[in-house]
Amino acid sequence: MKEKDKELLKTTIKEEIELLTQDIFTLEEQLRPIKKDCTLDNTAHQSLKLDQNITIQRYEEAKKRLNRLKSAYLKIDTKEYGVCKECEEKISLERLKLIPESLYCVDCMNELGL
Repeated sequence: MKEKDKELLKTTIKEEIELLTQDIFTLEEQLRPIKKDCTLDNTAHQSLKLDQNITIQRYEEAKKRLNRLKSAYLKIDTKEYGVCKECEEKISLERLKLIPESLYCVDCMNELGL
């Protein structure tokens, strides 16, 4: 991988980390427990709980992706970064630009059903 491409990916990863960190902060604020409100009927309360469950899922996925991005950032200067864990071929630069934390090439990802 060319140094220019590596620097572009580093910048992309840093930006993604910053955005996810902000998103996680916002989601954390929305994760406060829902108390039963006398003014809400049961349907409205259930709707609020469903919304909170969705927020919890978004929060958990954001935390997982943040960890993967941080890991990718630490590995970007190693020979390990950008190499498929399955076939050990280089992951395309276009794929890394879209998903910089990619561990698998497209062929292996499809083959593994990921």
